[in-house]
Amino acid sequence: MKSKRVVVGLSGGVDSSVAAFLLKKAGYDVVGLFMKNWHDESVTLSNECPWLEDSNDAMLVAEKLGIPFQTVDLSNEYKERIVDYMFDEYAKGRTPNPDILCNREIKFDVFLKIALSLGADYVATGHYCQKSQFTDSTGKQVHQLLSGEDRNKDQSYFLCQLDQQQLSKILFPIGHLQKAEVREIATTQNLVTADKKDSQGLCFIGKVSLPDFLQQQLKPKKGEIIEISSDFEPYQNPQKGGKTLQTRSDKLQYSREDGTLVGEHDGAHFFTVGQRKGLRVGGMVEPLFVIDTDVETNTIFVGQGKQHPGLYREALKINIAEIHWVRQDLSISSGETLEVLARIRYRQPLQKATLYQTEEGLYVLFEKPQSSITSGQFVAWYLDNELLGSGVIN
Repeated sequence: MKSKRVVVGLSGGVDSSVAAFLLKKAGYDVVGLFMKNWHDESVTLSNECPWLEDSNDAMLVAEKLGIPFQTVDLSNEYKERIVDYMFDEYAKGRTPNPDILCNREIKFDVFLKIALSLGADYVATGHYCQKSQFTDSTGKQVHQLLSGEDRNKDQSYFLCQLDQQQLSKILFPIGHLQKAEVREIATTQNLVTADKKDSQGLCFIGKVSLPDFLQQQLKPKKGEIIEISSDFEPYQNPQKGGKTLQTRSDKLQYSREDGTLVGEHDGAHFFTVGQRKGLRVGGMVEPLFVIDTDVETNTIFVGQGKQHPGLYREALKINIAEIHWVRQDLSISSGETLEVLARIRYRQPLQKATLYQTEEGLYVLFEKPQSSITSGQFVAWYLDNELLGSGVIN
């Protein structure tokens, strides 16, 4: 019987290298494919060419494993679907998550289609997450996206925008392993990536930091930094269904008159809620944190200390068009609620929350107020270790 073909996204890192090894060991017909998603050398931080280095490592791993290897250039699609979207969001004063978008738009859409055109039955990546499936009462197969066994590395959050069709075609070969076990396997197999550090750059762009990337694309514009006192009281919160829901989208509407001018910045679109670095304002009792930004007036509002009330919200809203259910069979209708566990950023411990579906959108009400809820980021919700859905924070 002919073995199933799997195209592995070889990134030049240790995780995808071990994923490819495990699949080959399990008897799959494995093909390695490297995605080149950026070629604008003007935004890298040095003269080195990281994608070439990563591509080389991926090729050496494929050679070592004895599997076919190809490079595909997806830089046009990446610019159109990820980079342009990112700049548009930042210009609006929102903070997008390029890694989640990259998984939804590039790895598991464009890349997946290329893999299927090469005769693949599945694609595989080195993500630390797992999947399962069952057959429902109608005979339909339902796919489940589960947290990785290594809770410190669990990457299910980054895959929160995947759908049933995509999940049906994906394998996660290392999801049941700890990171230390992955490195041990790579060392045992003499893979060139065994001791390679995990990449910290933008998804697939390489060694380039987000602030530098933004600085080269969005124009600087001088504006005021206004400090808001911790005892400042904003307007009263609206009532929704008998509950008070102060959400990130209920912009606090701080004004210049509500606080004190403490400094100057180079553009409100370079800052995000909860940010501490880059403010260049000293002489305070406690560090300053961004508690809100206004790109229309180009003003940043800051507060002293991690406990400043301006950093905290008890709820957030997702607009109707931005609600995404991985498990559509568990989605709720207007007027319904669902108790879940939720996170608003990668590696954040899961928080108890309740989903409220209304005609205007989906509200996520947390049991405890959350710090730095940020417009443009994603919230993902779970039952136990299964990711059920996600949405863009309004």
